[in-house]
Amino acid sequence: MEDDIRTVAEAHEEAALLRSRAVHADPDAPATAEQKPLPEAICARPADEKSPAEWAYERLILYIQNFEEQLDPDEEIAMGMIDGGAGLLRIEGIGFFDPDIVSFYGRDPSGGRMQLVQHVTQLNVTLRALPKPKGEEKAQRIGFRLARGLSEPDADEDASKGG
Repeated sequence: MEDDIRTVAEAHEEAALLRSRAVHADPDAPATAEQKPLPEAICARPADEKSPAEWAYERLILYIQNFEEQLDPDEEIAMGMIDGGAGLLRIEGIGFFDPDIVSFYGRDPSGGRMQLVQHVTQLNVTLRALPKPKGEEKAQRIGFRLARGLSEPDADEDASKGG
């Protein structure tokens, strides 16, 4: 039997590699977030240097973007909530507050403003497709804006401060 000898650098590199996997019954199913390469912006800092909230936030963006890629042109993304009878939240924004809070901003199907603030240990998100609101020319795609924020975080902070 041959022992596998690794350098300290190789051991650290291996530990830093992110693991994910998804298997689907349909071999022609669209690729999922787990099956796609991570964007450079997410890989810029090792996961072990991120808080649980930041790391959850970044991966949620990947799931949202992937889900939106599969929507029909007249559908938008929403989040279904089971607890508390809050119903659906049409996702308009996502944030995190280190070390352990993730927040979702949006509207319910009737247009009322909603916000969900959740601890990362309780994070369960159901993504749903809803018809775009009547009168809207195009369906909103939040995933692209969220992904841009990963590579240009200061731009989003400036915009939120009115700058």
